[in-house]
Amino acid sequence: MYKKLYKGYSYACKSAILLTALFIATTTQAQTGNGEKGITDATAMLKKYFASGTTLLYAIGAIVGLVGAIKVYNKWNSGDGDTSKVASSWFGSCIFLVVVATVLKSFFGV
Repeated sequence: MYKKLYKGYSYACKSAILLTALFIATTTQAQTGNGEKGITDATAMLKKYFASGTTLLYAIGAIVGLVGAIKVYNKWNSGDGDTSKVASSWFGSCIFLVVVATVLKSFFGV
């Protein structure tokens, strides 16, 4: 089988193929490292950006709260009957954002 596979190739070509295969195997083995360093780096980066992410989540909650307050105020002034339903849904979404930010803080230990 070996003779059939490499029958028309010269010695230099056979050597080049063998060296290329060895080089690929060696570099592949050298590039595989310990995954622990990657996980540690990812955790450090997550902790570094977590404070700004939490602040962003609080800012989004404030904007959603203002939009909800304006929407509820407009419904209240127009005399709609489902004002309490809209108010509770907007208030619930703001509370959810604050709770998510707090839970994520405690979950990641930041």
